[in-house]
Amino acid sequence: MTARAHIDSTWEPRPAARWEDAFLAGNGRHGAMVYGDPADDRVVVNHHTLVRPNGSEHLRPPELADRLDRLQSALLAGDTTAAERFGDGRPLVWVQPFHPAFQTRIRPTPDDAPATVPAADYRRSVDFATGEITAVREARRSRVFVSRADDVIVQYVTGPGLAVDLTLDHALPGAPPRLAVGRSTVLTPDGARLSLRAGYPDSELAYTGVTVVRAEGGRVSVAGEGVRVEGARSLLLLTRVRRHTGHLDLAAQCAALPRDDYATLFARHCALHRPAFERAALTLDADPGERLLPGSELIRRPDSPALLERLFAAGRYHLLSASGALPPRLTGLWTGDWDTAWSGAFTTNANLNLQIASAAAAALPEVSEAHGALVYGQLADWRDNARAIFGARGIVAPSHTDGESGHTRHYQRAYPLHLWTAGADWLLEPLVEHAETTGVTDPRLTAALDEAALFYEDFLTRTGPDGSVAVVPSYSPENRPANASWGTVNATMDLAAARHALTVPAGRSPAHPASARRRALADRLPGYRVNEDGALAEWAWPGLAETYDHRHLSHLYPVWPLDAVNPYDTPELAAAAHRALELRGAENDSAHGHLHHALIAARLRDGARASAAVRSVLAGDFFHDSLMSAHYPSRDVYNADAAHALPAAVIESLVQSTPDRLVLLPAPLAGCPGGELRGVRTRFGAGLDLRWSADGTATAVLHPTRDARADLRTGDGHTFTDAFAGSPSTLLELTAGVDRVLELGPR
Repeated sequence: MTARAHIDSTWEPRPAARWEDAFLAGNGRHGAMVYGDPADDRVVVNHHTLVRPNGSEHLRPPELADRLDRLQSALLAGDTTAAERFGDGRPLVWVQPFHPAFQTRIRPTPDDAPATVPAADYRRSVDFATGEITAVREARRSRVFVSRADDVIVQYVTGPGLAVDLTLDHALPGAPPRLAVGRSTVLTPDGARLSLRAGYPDSELAYTGVTVVRAEGGRVSVAGEGVRVEGARSLLLLTRVRRHTGHLDLAAQCAALPRDDYATLFARHCALHRPAFERAALTLDADPGERLLPGSELIRRPDSPALLERLFAAGRYHLLSASGALPPRLTGLWTGDWDTAWSGAFTTNANLNLQIASAAAAALPEVSEAHGALVYGQLADWRDNARAIFGARGIVAPSHTDGESGHTRHYQRAYPLHLWTAGADWLLEPLVEHAETTGVTDPRLTAALDEAALFYEDFLTRTGPDGSVAVVPSYSPENRPANASWGTVNATMDLAAARHALTVPAGRSPAHPASARRRALADRLPGYRVNEDGALAEWAWPGLAETYDHRHLSHLYPVWPLDAVNPYDTPELAAAAHRALELRGAENDSAHGHLHHALIAARLRDGARASAAVRSVLAGDFFHDSLMSAHYPSRDVYNADAAHALPAAVIESLVQSTPDRLVLLPAPLAGCPGGELRGVRTRFGAGLDLRWSADGTATAVLHPTRDARADLRTGDGHTFTDAFAGSPSTLLELTAGVDRVLELGPR
């Protein structure tokens, strides 16, 4: 087996005992969690659409626009608690919670059940390049993947004289007691058809799963709530689940399932999955022996380059697998429990953007397109938010969504998330990066950017004492000033979003009739404030004191991802942003906070700080044996933030790009002494392969797909050799189809 194969897979010497340790597969619609236990072979079935009705689906945004002017006047006059009364009195209602469907269970018949699973005879693994999960014990083998080609969960079990009972089991942890569960079992010439329908309490909605079982040899009979298979050489299971109203035509659902054998199904899936996964890769100068370790052993070595390699590959795999119909949720595409933390929602004020941060650079357009599906599918609801809460045209995004409704409905005194106006700009920025990287702009993006600017044209009507435009009310997720309430004036994130939203459409469509007006409005916004500590302040409003110990870094939005504050164009503001980062605490050690910190540190060329932030995650016991992550240390609360965001932190430490700048080795991580990063995409339309060594030398090969000009920079202390000798900054002239090789000398 090659070194690349060891990097692009992980394995365990024992079955998963907890659903959190189950290996994961997905096609962006269906998800599968595979335990790999031959004594109780369970596959938990997930689907992105499975959210439990809880009443929130009918809620519309609060009608508050007629009270907005009074609130603005009160806040501008110094009433620091005025926003606490800006609500409609409703109790907090979470969005519809994400939940699992059921699990397929294949258990040996009582006469065939093994007493134990000897470790020496067992191995389970997941191949990231194919998405296939395999569990082997002696002659028995189970293989599972989720087909991107056929949208079906495929499970294939082989072994001599299989004697098993097979059922669909809905009784997963936290399942509501009043689920209306119905089953049917029908024998077919080559096996059986099992179905499970679960109706939600007090709702017309339901979901139905269908599993077709095809047995090679042996005998299939009805047994209890499932079937018994005796003497078969193999079993092929195909499973789909649908959320719906009324009843599904089960015969039609089964007829729509493919009839092909496992090898054909797998080949058709691999033709889509493998090229996507293999577009980019990281190889580090790692210990070959450590590459051979099971994941559960490797995660105990936080300083191992082999761990960073594997987590990079696993992160890209899980991110790709979770993205399709929608982008990843807080739990990606997976959960084994109905009681998902924070409803398993899309939390949009930090988590979602952090999870998909590598999509453009790491050559995963599938992820960007899934994010676009969420955004564009909710724009009508975002318009309702702007009108109802702010009396404005344009769009305002919610801070939480279940994937169905984009209406703002989250109001709490301590989390007045309905006051957050930066969301549309924040959520559109990954789509801007995708357009810049690919060179193709979706017309829906152009229209949405225009609507984001339109909102600020209507909303920015008040001014501060110095005559500059004031963003009021304003909110910095999820923090508050030390001497005021959460709803304030001129949160730095809001200023950055307003300025960006007004100027980006003007820059992309200079002939737009509103462009000049929008630029003029952006020019009237106040500048960023540097506080008495020399730090970029979280609120650019006189008298508001900082709260430094917090997991969110919303006020550094101008640094990452906007690049409006950077060491090259705005060195003084970059220094103030760096000081803000130095003063920022980790609060409750949330994984997303550490990796957000790392991304910003990399933009500010602070490799030591980026390394420390990444190490906090690697050494904090955040990763399950599955290499999916947790929200808190000690594997507390299943959550995809760390798993999905880690590749972005690695890439940003090695390569950064804007439409007109390339930065090589800005902040190399301590865990990356040398290696190769292949297949990175830049925002000026060139692919990039980078090889670097511990002595500071490096070679970068650019593969332009379009003509471009880019300012070339490197991290501190690097010099260019060959044509670029002695120049700290060089303008690259790139021609489509003509590779460019750059050599960097030692620091």
